[in-house]
Amino acid sequence: MHGFMLRVIFDPNNLESVIDACLQGNRSAQRELFKKYFGYGKSICLRYTASPEEAEEVLNESFLKVFNSLGRYDRSQPFKAWLRTILVHTAISKYRKNRKYRDYYASYDDSFEYSADDDVISHIAADDVMKVIQQLKPIYKTVFLLYVVDGYSLKEISELLQINAATIRSHFSRARLRLQELMTDQYPHLRQRCR
Repeated sequence: MHGFMLRVIFDPNNLESVIDACLQGNRSAQRELFKKYFGYGKSICLRYTASPEEAEEVLNESFLKVFNSLGRYDRSQPFKAWLRTILVHTAISKYRKNRKYRDYYASYDDSFEYSADDDVISHIAADDVMKVIQQLKPIYKTVFLLYVVDGYSLKEISELLQINAATIRSHFSRARLRLQELMTDQYPHLRQRCR
């Protein structure tokens, strides 16, 4: 039996079955899990990266982490939530490793504060907002998405990005202000509404 591998049978429509087969090293099950969550994962990665190619790198790295740590997945929790955490943390880790951004963080002025009574963003469709968010500076985009879309607290973002909390607050404030500027530039009819 040397060289012979037992083929694990799984039901591609049953997540538990696919996970069990993945845990036994079944490559077909791994492909099935990847295929099933590819679109979901890529949409998250695209939010935190500068290009589709970088998003695919983060996605592939994330799935390697998923397959290597699948034994630690708590099945009482939703798989998508667990996967999302891995995707976001992998993207943030890649982001932190980028030397250019690390230098940018270290020298950034964190004294700016902003607040708005009437938010332009609330008057635009979510898809349009996401397109404009992609135009923000990488640090603004990352902080804004982590806080607004993924629900991290500013303290958690500070820990994830390894940047002090005051700077994170400043980045979030600047992101909101810049996002409103971009929105009113692209949707001039909103200027009246937000005065």
